[in-house]
Amino acid sequence: MPITKGFRALVDEATAQITTYSVEQVKQRLAAGDARLQLVDIRDVRELEREGTAPGALHAPRGMLEFWVDPASPYFKPAFGDEGKEFVLFCGAGWRSALATKALKDMGMDNVAHIDGGFGEWVKQGGPTETLEQRKAKKAG
Repeated sequence: MPITKGFRALVDEATAQITTYSVEQVKQRLAAGDARLQLVDIRDVRELEREGTAPGALHAPRGMLEFWVDPASPYFKPAFGDEGKEFVLFCGAGWRSALATKALKDMGMDNVAHIDGGFGEWVKQGGPTETLEQRKAKKAG
């Protein structure tokens, strides 16, 4: 069966219905100490191992995201129950995070957005990063 709507169309449709922040906007909020901002890295753990992540970002793999945010799910993560936070998702290029943000909005979340260009753009524009080893050392310290 042929594909009648490609991934680009899906991403474009999602992007038209969600909040999108530039890397610069997110960096400014972080620099200002915006306690409401919670970054969420939805990339696969192998991507995090290879490339690192943004400091303080929650890791919520794309395949589990809907289950982790739903309080009725046996996989619910309480971090996602904080309505005082704005969850700003990112992936590698901004495509998965656009689709994921749309899915969470469809679930009723209004405190969700994503970063245009994803982690690739984050790194390109000098966003802070840390390796998983650095993250583990912080937690252990």
